[in-house]
Amino acid sequence: MTLDQALTGISGILVTPYDDRGDVAPARLAPILDRALAAGLHMPVVNGNTGEFYALTTDEACTMVQEVAELVAGRAPLLAGIGRSLRDAQRLARVSADAGAAALMVHQPPDPFVAPRGVVDYLKAIADASGGLPMMLYLRNDAIGTKAVADLCAVPGVKGVKWATPNPQKLAEAKAACDPSIVWVGGLAEVWAPTFYAVGARGFTSGLINVWPEHSVAIHAALEAGDYHKANALIDQMRVFEDIRAQEMSGTNVTGVKAALIAQGLDCGPTRAPSAWPLTAAQQTQLDGFMAANNLCLKEIA
Repeated sequence: MTLDQALTGISGILVTPYDDRGDVAPARLAPILDRALAAGLHMPVVNGNTGEFYALTTDEACTMVQEVAELVAGRAPLLAGIGRSLRDAQRLARVSADAGAAALMVHQPPDPFVAPRGVVDYLKAIADASGGLPMMLYLRNDAIGTKAVADLCAVPGVKGVKWATPNPQKLAEAKAACDPSIVWVGGLAEVWAPTFYAVGARGFTSGLINVWPEHSVAIHAALEAGDYHKANALIDQMRVFEDIRAQEMSGTNVTGVKAALIAQGLDCGPTRAPSAWPLTAAQQTQLDGFMAANNLCLKEIA
């Protein structure tokens, strides 16, 4: 599969597993990754937000990309999350390139003092450090404006944008302002995918891929076929899962995924603070109902 094909498919954001001491334990991803790739996952993503990127040290993020690349073993292009301070981002870019990542997903800097022209310099430095790996921008705040987005997309090496703001009109404006070669990917998972497809995006990010990859793949296939009715029906079937993840200011985003994996006998440990852990009793009841209704519990998948 080419990089272009993978980017317009499903970017499956892998969780970061921890062992009983709370240390990263990438090997626990093996059955999750194998299941997702067998189901048709186009591009696994390590060190994404569902991977608790900002809860990891840079050393841990380096370990994750190195060991996940070994687990993927060339079966699909690997997208590696990059971010933090410039020197940390450069180091992680080098490590990701050496590990065999196909491209970098650059997290939008969360620092309160960020200038769009400063991000241009940030991207250029990351590109140099990686030896020229293609870069996908992970845009979570579109307040920077269309011109700034266009300036970032004009940086040599930028391949595309994972658009993660609920504003399809601004996505359409940004797409029109940039070179037609830029790839635009829906960055708000399955629920927003039809809306973003309608304005020209292709593919989407997914945390569901950890738990129910076949369903995510079916949604992607329906959208690629232009069957919005089927895609929306499939999305309605998994909407409860995304509703759970959106609670507490999205503080249960990863919590819901890891709790579902525990129900499947694929324990990846808790989430790290400041994420919420565990689910509340009400949230767990919602999740239990979702898992049972869709035959996703341990006894059904064993």
